[in-house]
Amino acid sequence: MPAWLLALDRHFPIRYLTLTLAAVCALLGAFVWVGFSRFGWLALLGAAAVVIGVRDLMQSRHAVLRNYPVIGHLRFLLEWIRPEMRQYFIETDREAIPFSRQQRSLVYQRSKGESDKRPFGTQLDVHETGYEWMNHSMQPTTIASHDFRVMIGDSPGSRCRQPYSASLFNISAMSFGALSANAILALNAGALRGNFAHDTGEGSISQHHRVHGGDLIWEIGSGYFGCRNDDGSFSETKFVENATQPQVKMIELKLSQGAKPGHGGVLPGAKVTPEIAAARGVPEGIDCVSPSSHSAFSSPVQMLRFMDRLRELSGGKPVGFKFCVGHPWEWFALAKAMVETDLLPDFIVVDGAEGGTGAAPLEFTDHVGAPLQEGLRLVHNTLVGLNLRERIRIGCAGKVVSAFDILRMVAIGADWCNAARGFMFALGCIQAQHCHTGACPTGVTTQDPLRQRALVVPDKAERVYRFHQMTLEALKELVQAAGLQHPEQVTTAHIVRRTSDHATRLLSNLLPTVKPGGLLAAERGEVDWPHTVFKMHWPHSRADSWQPSAGGSAA
Repeated sequence: MPAWLLALDRHFPIRYLTLTLAAVCALLGAFVWVGFSRFGWLALLGAAAVVIGVRDLMQSRHAVLRNYPVIGHLRFLLEWIRPEMRQYFIETDREAIPFSRQQRSLVYQRSKGESDKRPFGTQLDVHETGYEWMNHSMQPTTIASHDFRVMIGDSPGSRCRQPYSASLFNISAMSFGALSANAILALNAGALRGNFAHDTGEGSISQHHRVHGGDLIWEIGSGYFGCRNDDGSFSETKFVENATQPQVKMIELKLSQGAKPGHGGVLPGAKVTPEIAAARGVPEGIDCVSPSSHSAFSSPVQMLRFMDRLRELSGGKPVGFKFCVGHPWEWFALAKAMVETDLLPDFIVVDGAEGGTGAAPLEFTDHVGAPLQEGLRLVHNTLVGLNLRERIRIGCAGKVVSAFDILRMVAIGADWCNAARGFMFALGCIQAQHCHTGACPTGVTTQDPLRQRALVVPDKAERVYRFHQMTLEALKELVQAAGLQHPEQVTTAHIVRRTSDHATRLLSNLLPTVKPGGLLAAERGEVDWPHTVFKMHWPHSRADSWQPSAGGSAA
């Protein structure tokens, strides 16, 4: 800074220059206005700036405004528009924060029915550590249809009487309340046309879920919305009313979600509208609480018995649970309870910590819960090691938007994949990240009637349908290229990862693998434990408690 400017600043702080100029404009404008009846707007503008500046000096909330009256507001304006400026002008096509422009564009193009082809080769650095590809065959196959299905609830010994044929790609859990009415309508209409499932989220089944009649997976969380008594406890009577509806195809008990595992939630009373209150079975205008844990059971065995009861009350529909993997011994306790009681869930949905449609504290978003790859592999390996894998289907969710994402998750251990944000992009979401503010610019995550009018249901339903269809069509082409007949044949031996600039390895050699019955054999002392996590935690896990026995990791 020049010496003369420093000297001036000592006698008259230049940070007040904007306020001074505002005062001068107000005085000159007033003089000209009175004398010549012109430039009255200048006087009003200057006076308004002076009023703002004086208010800035007197307020005590923002230090920046006290030191930089008037012009300090520019800082807050730039901070407000920073995410949009970064997205449109700064970030590259491949920066995934949380989804890259390339990923979003793929969804937009497929949902609009536009070409999703890319010219001039890949934009990825194929020599970068972590780059992955699928090995193809010199004898590609021909598959008649892209409508890949998986049967849930039809395994030998299953207590399910109404198995469900699910698509390999479905809509993940997003509640009415988190999403707008028009978003729910469009998602369900798209699901109906494409013959795939729509997970309700723990906000239960709203009137908007019922309009089009698309298949529903009813998610039940710790608040028991849609099946609760006035005190928040589980109500069998209300459960039966919803669970026996033909539109409900499966029941999903939510233990935790990837966005905020182990964290409950409160919907403020001001946001509990009549529609939300009716769907959740709670009083209108009163805070709606989702506890961090369930009250209907307190041990793994009790949980399995509760789920078996849900299956019976629903008329034999598939019942499973969703969770984000946390303490390994708790999952092992649940697995042991399955072996001891033979009360098996029909399915398990593994939610990765990279999931994110639910707004959550930053610490939970960034540092709580296992990512999808590790969580899914642990669940798959455990069931294989207990000879239960053929009796329990596994779904997964966590940043799945492309056909390769689906292929990779199936290779790691999933039977099907769910997507939330991918289908939000199909609805028109632009990743503005205002989901929790009620000010969604595209009407997807808002309850503002005017804002959600921007989301035209018939048009967006068609986009949801096309995104699903074109993604599965791309999956079919990948499976054909691998020389296979169905995605279920894909294994970790088909995926290669670069581990350095001069080395690559198959995922089958990188990810832990357990042989069928391997855990049972290790428990009997016939073989070594297949992996350190089993050696450390399996002996101390208990079917009758979430807590490990003495000497365990939580002791």
